Amino acid sequence: MPRIPAKLNPESPLNISSVAGFIAGLQTDTGDIPWHIHGKTDPWDLVESIMGLTIGGYHDQARSALDWLAGKQNPDGSWFSSYQDGQPLDRTTETHMACYLAVGLFHQYLILGDRQELGQYWPVMARGIEFALSLQTDSGEIYWAKSPEGKVDPMSLLAGSSSVFMSLKCAISIARVLGKEAASWQSALFRLETSIQENMHTYNVSKSRFSMYWFYPILGGALRGRRAAARIDKYWSKYVIEDQGCRCVLDRPWVTIAETSELVLSLHAMGRDQEARMVFSWIQDRVYADETFWCGYTYPDMVIWPEEKISWTNAVALMAADALYGLTPAGQIFSHAQWDGFQYKGLE
Repeated sequence: MPRIPAKLNPESPLNISSVAGFIAGLQTDTGDIPWHIHGKTDPWDLVESIMGLTIGGYHDQARSALDWLAGKQNPDGSWFSSYQDGQPLDRTTETHMACYLAVGLFHQYLILGDRQELGQYWPVMARGIEFALSLQTDSGEIYWAKSPEGKVDPMSLLAGSSSVFMSLKCAISIARVLGKEAASWQSALFRLETSIQENMHTYNVSKSRFSMYWFYPILGGALRGRRAAARIDKYWSKYVIEDQGCRCVLDRPWVTIAETSELVLSLHAMGRDQEARMVFSWIQDRVYADETFWCGYTYPDMVIWPEEKISWTNAVALMAADALYGLTPAGQIFSHAQWDGFQYKGLE
């Protein structure tokens, strides 16, 4: 299949060909897309890279990566936390990694509209969802992982659970497209939503130093409207360096392109596009000579760190551009206005 480029909006400052081409160039013959040259792979970030490829029109490469991921799924529906050259590196199995495939598949469907392909990966996606929900508690939160020895770690992470929330919405939407039953997933989604909205104290607060803890409940759609606005406004000065971007960790002077792009997606999801475009503009010159993005940099000394070019960092920058400039039909996948509860508006 010839490469189908995304629609380049003249307002978009991002070089789609360079960014998507870089991600495609990292892909190995097996379909794997590591973080960087000679780097590891994790299932969640691989799905981010797949979405970046799909935005850029590299559909064959995206399918190859999906096939690699499907081939690595464990019998219980999970994946290992990381792989190196196709071999397990960390045998922890994490809930948010097990179900994020649903977001990538729904994203792909919104762009290509291929029900047959959606059905092909349904069994893999459904097993991943069931693994994640097997670690959901009666009060709604989802434990983050099982150890390599198979022991459940009874700790819930806010960012991870918010990612599971988004994955469940997409999985339910896929079920709707394919005419599959998903009542148990809907029930799990409602319980998880209540947990995040009403019982946030049950989540591991030690992770609050990471900016993902701040905006992921909004990015995933569990916090909307006044709840979302209050959270963004309350902690903005803790995590954001004006005219630079979003810190990865609040107590370190390290601005990261991925977290900044995810903040852009979160602001866009809330309908605050003017702020989203402003924040996105801050990182447009944080690129190498080939117009691919840095991973991050320290401030105010402006030292690029780390120096590796990262696949998923560039992918999420593409996702942010898609949200703001409508590069593909999937650009609104995170938008709160595009969802009516667990239903994505406009599905046939």
